[in-house]
Amino acid sequence: MTAVLAVLAISGCSLKETERGTVGFVEGYIGGVVSDEPRAALIGRDVLSAGGSAADAAIAVYFTLSVTLPSSASLGGGGICVIHDRKTGKVETLDFLARAPNSIPSSATRPTAIPANPRGFFALYSKYGRLRWAQLISPAEKLARFGTRVSRAFAQDLAAVNEALIAESDTRRIFGRSDVAAVKQEGDFLTQLDLSGVLGVLRTKGPGDFYNGRLSRQIVEAVTQAGGSLTVEDLRNYVPVWRETVKVPLGNETAHFATPPAAAGPLAAQMLAMLADDDKFEDAKADERNHLLAEAALFAYADRGRWLQADGLSSVDANFLVSKKRIQSLMQAYRPDRHVAANSLSPALVQRLENPSATGFVTVDNDGSAVACTLTMNNLFGAGRIAPGTGILLAAIPGPGGRGPTPLGPMLMVNENVKEFFFGAAASGGVTAPTALINVAARTLLGKQKLRDAIAAKRVHHGGKPDLLYYEKGLGADVLSALSGRGHRTVETTALGRVNAISCPDGIPPEPETCEAVTDPRGFGLAVTAD
Repeated sequence: MTAVLAVLAISGCSLKETERGTVGFVEGYIGGVVSDEPRAALIGRDVLSAGGSAADAAIAVYFTLSVTLPSSASLGGGGICVIHDRKTGKVETLDFLARAPNSIPSSATRPTAIPANPRGFFALYSKYGRLRWAQLISPAEKLARFGTRVSRAFAQDLAAVNEALIAESDTRRIFGRSDVAAVKQEGDFLTQLDLSGVLGVLRTKGPGDFYNGRLSRQIVEAVTQAGGSLTVEDLRNYVPVWRETVKVPLGNETAHFATPPAAAGPLAAQMLAMLADDDKFEDAKADERNHLLAEAALFAYADRGRWLQADGLSSVDANFLVSKKRIQSLMQAYRPDRHVAANSLSPALVQRLENPSATGFVTVDNDGSAVACTLTMNNLFGAGRIAPGTGILLAAIPGPGGRGPTPLGPMLMVNENVKEFFFGAAASGGVTAPTALINVAARTLLGKQKLRDAIAAKRVHHGGKPDLLYYEKGLGADVLSALSGRGHRTVETTALGRVNAISCPDGIPPEPETCEAVTDPRGFGLAVTAD
């Protein structure tokens, strides 16, 4: 009898293993995905259901976005992720930003960055992947080959640069309508056959051929033909970088932020640390909280003028920026009853142009591992040109005019002692991205609001220069009166940033029923989870 049971147990395990990779493999809570583009979120959900890790889901989400939202997530772009691995308890940053090539030839009519996403997400897979690599690329390849409908999220991006896309033959051929001289609209059918071919190579060969093989030479030739700037050596030598995170203790948990050159990481970390110090946000009355959010942002932006270098890195250790001493020094100027004039804080305060074009997503699996990423082309649609024959939309080089990774900075919060996940978020929106992120994180983590309510709440932003508090339309006359009474000069705006987040107040894996996955109503994304 014992032998029979043993055989049954072995065959049962074998059967379960053969089912991994099939949607429905995971029973009960599968985790969650939230993304700016709905199709990507649905494919990420399927990967989690099939037994994939949070990293697997993030990879599948990304490659889907390279097809459905290439305006911010093309194979030609780059990004940054914060990753929590439940098995080891480690949280780290993966930097795969789209950097400038070593040199720009005089023949380049529109200089372009080094494509970084394929090697970046393969680095994530190599360390934390569970399913087969090919399975994670295949859905995106099929969408590119057989076509998909343009989502509302992508249609909005297309409309924003209609004339520029129509002016270029390759972008017009792919993103334009056949009947009129205009870009595709929501619901139009989009096929990208050249891109599907490149995705097919990535599926079968990994990124090796893309960066150091026949495909790499084809890409370089195509980039040159498009007027871009790229060499075989640029591709071959590109390497993603694993970094430590910027850490902010919050009781038993620790909030982890991306490190520079994703400069929004330490900036947002400082804001959260100021709000949490001595329970300031938690203890503040309702009419003070927006003032406190705005002043913390102002103090952090003023401090950024002291540590942010021209190359996007920090002049001091990033974790020193959130040390108790530094945070208390910044908050010395705070007055609960009045606004502190920006020009009294730092002569280093400057008004910066910052790239608002990015996309963020968060994935969490049922084990409690999590990934939060923000991706960019350094400009909406990058350089605005496609490398002929590849379908790859090329990223702009980082540099003047706000192009670059300065506004990027996703976050995760975990309990490092028990290795549980509690919160993850990614924001976009240029200079307002870190303040949008902390508007949500502070209300959720410190104010104990439901995530849905925190994301829907009207936001405030103060970047220091000009000395104005920006607020979202509908903030409320009583709130505006309280802010004006404290000396703020206020300016109304439609939206301040876009935040996608997952919150599990009691932690996962033990309490998955407490989890919420929420996409920002200011965008057109999707949040999915299932049990």
